[in-house]
Amino acid sequence: MEILAGRVLLRPSDPDVTTAFYRDVLGLAVHREFPGGTVFFLGGGFLEVSGQGGEPVERTGVALWMQVRDIAAAHKELADRGATILREPRREPWGLDEMWVCDPDGVRIGVVEIPPEHPLRRDTRGD
Repeated sequence: MEILAGRVLLRPSDPDVTTAFYRDVLGLAVHREFPGGTVFFLGGGFLEVSGQGGEPVERTGVALWMQVRDIAAAHKELADRGATILREPRREPWGLDEMWVCDPDGVRIGVVEIPPEHPLRRDTRGD
């Protein structure tokens, strides 16, 4: 199977509130809008908020992971915009700087900075 593109689909309990969260609080850029939904740029992929689910539920099996250049700046920006901060930024044992927020339906969002010395920053191609 050849994958040409991919996206995460969210079916929020309140599409307007969730769209505003990803647009105005997280500050994601809009890729396109269509009747009933909005698709946001999400680094190398897309996040689509469309349709409507039931009442808000805690989605323990789903989380989003978003890499940023500066976690301290992202933390300040998100706090200033009223995001629910689940956990303040800190260095994890695996070497990444992480904080956690959630969207209006409880979808957990990891905001991550990869420090310069972390192996993910090293060129592992060997050329």
